[in-house]
Amino acid sequence: MHYKEAIRISPTFADAYSNMGNTLKEMQDIQGALQCYTRAIQINPAFADAHSNLASIHKDSGSIPEAIASYRTALKLKPDFPDAYCNLAHCLQIVCDWADYEARMKQLVSIVAEQLEKNRLPSVHPHHSMLYPLSHSFRKAIANRHGNLCLDKITVLRKKQYIYPKDLSDSKGRLRIGYVSSDFGNHPTSHLMQSIPGMHNRDKVEIFCYALSADDGTNFRMKISREAEHFVDLSTEPCNGKAADRINADGIHVLLNMNGYTKGARNEIFALRPAPVQAMWLGYPGTSGAPFMDYIITDRNTSPVELAHQYSEKLAYMPNTFFIGDHLHMFPHLIEKGLLDKDGKQRNDKNIINALNLKQLAQDNNMKPEMNGASDKLPFKTVASSISNAVNAMVSQGQLQISTPQGVIINGLAASQTLPKAATGEEVPPNPLVTTRNMYGLPDDAIVYCNFNQLYKIDPSTLSMWVSIIQKVPNSVLWLLRFPAVGEAHLTATAQQMGIPAGRLIFSNVAPKEEHVRRGQLADVCLDTPLCNGHTTGMDVLWAGTPMVTLPGETLASRVAASQLYALGCPELVARNRQEYEDIAVRLGTDPDYLLKVRNKVWLRRMKSPLFDTKLYAADLELLCYAMWERHAKGLPVDHIRLAQQPHAFKQQQQQEEII
Repeated sequence: MHYKEAIRISPTFADAYSNMGNTLKEMQDIQGALQCYTRAIQINPAFADAHSNLASIHKDSGSIPEAIASYRTALKLKPDFPDAYCNLAHCLQIVCDWADYEARMKQLVSIVAEQLEKNRLPSVHPHHSMLYPLSHSFRKAIANRHGNLCLDKITVLRKKQYIYPKDLSDSKGRLRIGYVSSDFGNHPTSHLMQSIPGMHNRDKVEIFCYALSADDGTNFRMKISREAEHFVDLSTEPCNGKAADRINADGIHVLLNMNGYTKGARNEIFALRPAPVQAMWLGYPGTSGAPFMDYIITDRNTSPVELAHQYSEKLAYMPNTFFIGDHLHMFPHLIEKGLLDKDGKQRNDKNIINALNLKQLAQDNNMKPEMNGASDKLPFKTVASSISNAVNAMVSQGQLQISTPQGVIINGLAASQTLPKAATGEEVPPNPLVTTRNMYGLPDDAIVYCNFNQLYKIDPSTLSMWVSIIQKVPNSVLWLLRFPAVGEAHLTATAQQMGIPAGRLIFSNVAPKEEHVRRGQLADVCLDTPLCNGHTTGMDVLWAGTPMVTLPGETLASRVAASQLYALGCPELVARNRQEYEDIAVRLGTDPDYLLKVRNKVWLRRMKSPLFDTKLYAADLELLCYAMWERHAKGLPVDHIRLAQQPHAFKQQQQQEEII
């Protein structure tokens, strides 16, 4: 390495240490990079670039306070430092530090405008652009610069244009679809789509999954690799040219980009165009801005055609929603829930027991509310008093589990200790799990509003709405996550300044996946973040049966929750403006009958709507890929594609129901 030679010749050459740190960082040697940046600063404490580079290591490692300190040092030493300023702004967004927020946003927009005007690579990353008040043209231009960077990188390979299959004859009439992702493993993307590759119709399509990351040893990776017809590990092939060669040699007709500009992406592969049709799908909430991506798979609610100018790609519409979740297969024990008897009272969101089979634990209970939620009965079984008493004692005494004549029952807080594979969502819990509000410091008699997103998705205007809702709903609390923990103090202080009553803001630690989904049952209502919606977390909370109120904006990232709710058949939870968002949330918190109807409706429609129907989704995705391919095969230009909606029993049922 040339930098080592430079350091040998001049041991006090700070630039060489900093540059070697950059190289080591690219090689994923984080510890080595950290040591190089630290040494560069020791040699030259006024070296602003080294401070900024050190900050980036802290940021990527999740050490946000340290990153903030280093970025601020860099900016003191070099005030005109766009990269440091924009990265500092993102760190402050992560921890909800909104001091001088408006001035910061104004400066950030000004920096991006100047960089785009001068044709420079913007300091705001494409994946962060939806968090700031940038225009749609700016967001698309930021993505475009990163796409062009991929094109620049592949020029050195001097690759000839690939030859593509002209028809389906080589594949015996089957369409070859390739999924490319670095997230085939324990990652939210796999939690959503792990069943899809194996659910395709092998008479019609041939599926190839191309992994960009090494095997993490999880059941998620094992399931995808086992169920996909072909699974290729490209993590062992660092050369993007050779990786693209492999994909092209497989004769792929439609290639799906599941990363976009997220961690682990290798968009250079797509820039090489190994397949005739290339589409963005699921894993990245925005446009690629890249000329080498033809389509973005979305839906009419997430990406209305009137907002098509946001995208460089043409819109390819799924008939229901482009989003999907594998919750039915990962968490079937949440299909039912039993209510624990406490002090002679039962309530569905206080003390809960979930199991694959509740019959042995439950008293006779034939409550079956109608689909329109008109019944005031709860569709849940009541657990026998003898079991309830034993379970309540287990929780109050902090026991990990108890043995009953019906079998072992697990304290829900202890699942990661007693059932580690079930805790991650890799296996279905074999034992009943208990979840209570008391476990999380939530009042039994309160209306609990929740949001389980990372805190960077909250902005001042969102918190202002939430505080207004809490003020209007007596005996209500707002339940958030320490995601990250350092954000709690900032949010608490700001909420108090906005007038939230004392004790009404409650934080919990981030939990393992299964507990995270299961404890969503304890909340009455989820308040979505309009700036950037809960995507996977939206699916999680809806699978828990908790209604979610959302306010769609114009970006893809701000419209996903609305798409989920429309697919679920709950349009009444989609607000048209800030006031309506508050009004819906307040009505749910102050009208018990209405809350009960909506909760029953959400609970029952999880199983009857298309939202969690992975088999239906796989079939629809096949049809959409065929439609994209057919345009190409006929020599037609890339254009928006909208599948005709297929008749669905749920849709027919909806038409007959009374709207709440």
